[in-house]
Amino acid sequence: MTLSELQDKQDKYILEVENVKKYFPIKKGVFSKQVGAVKAVDGVSLQVRKGETLGIVGESGCGKSTIARLIIRLLEVTDGRIKLEGRDLATLSKDEMRATRRNIQMVFQDPYASLNPRWTVERTLLEPMRVYHMGSKSERNEKVADLLNKVGLDPSYAKRHPHEFSGGQRQRIGIARALVLNPKLIIADEPVSALDISVQAQVINLMQDLQDQYNLTYMFITHDLSVCEHISDRVAVMYLGKIVELASKDQLFSNPLHPYTLALISAAPEVNPAQKRERIVLKGDVPSPAKPPKGCTFHTRCPSCMEICKVEAPALNEKEPGQFVACHLYQ
Repeated sequence: MTLSELQDKQDKYILEVENVKKYFPIKKGVFSKQVGAVKAVDGVSLQVRKGETLGIVGESGCGKSTIARLIIRLLEVTDGRIKLEGRDLATLSKDEMRATRRNIQMVFQDPYASLNPRWTVERTLLEPMRVYHMGSKSERNEKVADLLNKVGLDPSYAKRHPHEFSGGQRQRIGIARALVLNPKLIIADEPVSALDISVQAQVINLMQDLQDQYNLTYMFITHDLSVCEHISDRVAVMYLGKIVELASKDQLFSNPLHPYTLALISAAPEVNPAQKRERIVLKGDVPSPAKPPKGCTFHTRCPSCMEICKVEAPALNEKEPGQFVACHLYQ
């Protein structure tokens, strides 16, 4: 690869996840001997372009949140590489990772548990700037007031504590905290699932407005397909630690390929009651990630299962331009 090609690639993708695995050991006995492993993430590869929103959807326990924690190195990868602007995060020292972490911020699912109940909003927003020595005291105070305005809160609220706010307001504070260090990537892990429907729409619209204003890049993790369709540019569908389909939002919702994607979309509530959608009911439960099925991990529930599915795991291949699917029906 030439220097210009390498530069083009780095300009195109801000984040690259390459065949990442995360196995949690299962230990038993007096000597804590490892007898197995929970395969929370099992060979995930994806890229996030600058300025886009990549949605990650799937059932609970499929590995969505684990991916987020691996990217910010709250967890260490078992195998594979995670690159931010071409730099492999796993190779960074503690000090280098601390400096890099300001470029990756998170918005957490629980807007109350993610805020320190003893700190005022002002201290919550000032602390990251103090840690990274950003600006003078007056400049930091001005930024706090500006950010609160940007997320739809009165700057006078800066002296209040988290318990004095509603859930939607607390999530706005969480978004302001994620923005305070001018990050290059924001990972939103189920940021609206704990909020009322009307408040969800307000927070989603706020995130989109901020993205347009600051040219933000989002990785948006959710189990709600309607939310994902509204905010995402591309969507990765995960099942049991693997990506089974990856496509643009329009491709995925107009022409889903994988049987699991079809089932998820069929189960989503239809906004227009006049439009009836055939429901695909999957049989059985999601297998344990400690003992995933051989072959395609979805074959135990798949209505289109073939013999090859039981013995050979399908690769994630490009079926249509920009649309990747891991299914023997298309190989």
